[in-house]
Amino acid sequence: MGFGQGLSGLNAAAQELDVIGNNIANAGTVGFKSSSVTFSDVFANSPVGLGVKVASVNQRFTVGSISNTGNSLDLAIDGTKGLFRTEDPNGNVLYTRNGQFFADKDNFIVNAQGQRLTGFGLIGDDLQALTVPVGNLAPRASADVTTRANMDANANPVYETGVTEVLGSVWMDDAGPGASAQYQYRIGSTGQISWFDMTNNPVSLPDGTYTATTDGVTQDSTTITLATTTGQAASPAGALGESATVGTAYTAPIIAHPFSLTDPESYTHTLPLTVYDSVGNSHQMIQYFVKRPGGGGDSQWDVYYALDGNVVNAATPHEITYDTAGRLKTGTNANLVIPNPGGADAPADALELTFDYTGSTQFSGDFSYNFTQDGFPTGEYAGLSVDTDGSVIASYTNGELRTIGYVALANFNNLNGLKAFGDNSWIETGASGQPIVGRPGTNGLATIKGQALEESNVDMSQELVNMIIAQRFYQANAQTIKTQDQIVQNLISMR
Repeated sequence: MGFGQGLSGLNAAAQELDVIGNNIANAGTVGFKSSSVTFSDVFANSPVGLGVKVASVNQRFTVGSISNTGNSLDLAIDGTKGLFRTEDPNGNVLYTRNGQFFADKDNFIVNAQGQRLTGFGLIGDDLQALTVPVGNLAPRASADVTTRANMDANANPVYETGVTEVLGSVWMDDAGPGASAQYQYRIGSTGQISWFDMTNNPVSLPDGTYTATTDGVTQDSTTITLATTTGQAASPAGALGESATVGTAYTAPIIAHPFSLTDPESYTHTLPLTVYDSVGNSHQMIQYFVKRPGGGGDSQWDVYYALDGNVVNAATPHEITYDTAGRLKTGTNANLVIPNPGGADAPADALELTFDYTGSTQFSGDFSYNFTQDGFPTGEYAGLSVDTDGSVIASYTNGELRTIGYVALANFNNLNGLKAFGDNSWIETGASGQPIVGRPGTNGLATIKGQALEESNVDMSQELVNMIIAQRFYQANAQTIKTQDQIVQNLISMR
């Protein structure tokens, strides 16, 4: 009779409806993997089958859609190969695709069930529970400063030593003996003459003829004619040179500008930057670049360093030279040692700085630069993020980033061999094989997407279709039983 077959069909259909219902119920569960039912027929030394049974319930480990959440510890596995590895408070190792994590009171990264997310430390391959950092990031004193600058090749040199201008003087008499006056003159490179009195004030001498003397007392016959209002001596040629007591061609003075923070003309370019001492205090370091008169085909620049307004190498500036092609020739590195940069009020270790000018040039154009320094002040923990390779990166208020560990992913040769543990987790079984654990993106494992979650892979429309089919399957088997019952009743009534 077909009662057994029909009952087996009802049982199989009921289990399939259970699976479909479970899929639909978990359509909104993060990381949920839908299941499907596999059936097999039943034979027992009979030419007619004895019905159907549920051979297995298999989960579909396909990837659900990934949505961004903005939560720093929300993680999504972007690929099929990979499960988060967690440990519950009892030490049981569990696996899940649910990436909803947060920090608990003990600073462990956990899910809603209190299972701790595990991963790798910075050194070694030992698995450990991942934590968020606590406390401040200790400061680091600046040590290396890298400067890449272009010095203006056309900048005027700054002289350290001045040269006094050379003046000629002559007595000129336009009123007769005893009425002479002494004047200074300066002859320019093109022959122009400028006149000054003996106190170095400029004067304008009217055109006319003057008698020149050698000493202001003894008259001679030399006369000087000023033919124009520019003061040009028109006649005779060379009269000034012949009759002057100290007469030589005028040389423009070279004005000295010894280096001084308060004299902007004593330096060519400045480059300010911030450095930090051993206790995290910031200090303003300014590099002063001074172009010097060149020699031997090379261009020379002196570099002075001032910390918080105090020059630290006034007596021994760092010297940099460039060749005729504008390439750095000497002075690549400069070393400074500044004792107790914080002073008595904020004592700190000596600041030992190395300046690296590799790659600096001297071309025409404006002064330009970029620089880096490796120090930073203390910083407070600000947040956590996870990179695609599983790097867990802590950020601090001082702008520093620190990798504190790596999220571990696990994969199995037979994912359907895993045993459902509940709470959207699985445990290892002999059928699943041992886990293959590694960093995301290695050994074929998927990568991680931070601030995102993998949604359920339930296809709602397909599940509704499956439900209708299972319902018809159930109804058909029920009809089989009903028909068999009617036949039996007819047989009984015939007696």
